[in-house]
Amino acid sequence: MAPLQHSSENAPLPSTIARPVEHELVVKKSRFLTLLHPVASVSDAESVIARVRKEHWDARHHCTALVVGTHADQQRSSDDGEPSGTAGIPMLEVLRHRHVTDLVAVVTRYFGGVLLGAGGLVRAYSNAVSETLDLAPALRREVMVEVTVDVPHAEAGRIGNLLHEWCQAHGAMLEGTDYAAVATFRLLVPPGRLTELDADVASASSGAISPAVGDSRVVDVPA
Repeated sequence: MAPLQHSSENAPLPSTIARPVEHELVVKKSRFLTLLHPVASVSDAESVIARVRKEHWDARHHCTALVVGTHADQQRSSDDGEPSGTAGIPMLEVLRHRHVTDLVAVVTRYFGGVLLGAGGLVRAYSNAVSETLDLAPALRREVMVEVTVDVPHAEAGRIGNLLHEWCQAHGAMLEGTDYAAVATFRLLVPPGRLTELDADVASASSGAISPAVGDSRVVDVPA
């Protein structure tokens, strides 16, 4: 495989996919079987590649491209015996262009007896990954802030309904509720909405309740 490459940490967060997706492309009798699989690390990607090699042991090529990391900072590709630059790099360029991360693309080729030439191979491998991405359920990634809201049990129903509606209207998420001495609502809130949340909760509780802001984290949201 080509060595790891590093991209800028300041780039906008790339998206990812929700589940594995497979697709077949036939070009001049050659079959290009593509698997896109979400992964959390390079080692996860290598495990997926090994599994595909074992499953399709009789195929001539298993070309790969992977992008891993919150900012897509780890990238690898392999031509696996195809002419240099005709498979892995074109596949990786599709992933880069589509701004995705934490996934591996494996294109298994069964040769159909007709030579495609360098340009034909580049188009075939690129199209194989692009068409499969079109079929994949996308997940948008956002930085969200963890917020907790402690509410007396007597007010839990009313404030809980308010928070539920607030989240739906402001792109936030209500993760759950813990019940102990008080009811603690756990939210994920876009950073730009924190001031608004604080004001709305204060207004609903006559200033008696104040959200507590915690850490930020990256969250996958259906696109």
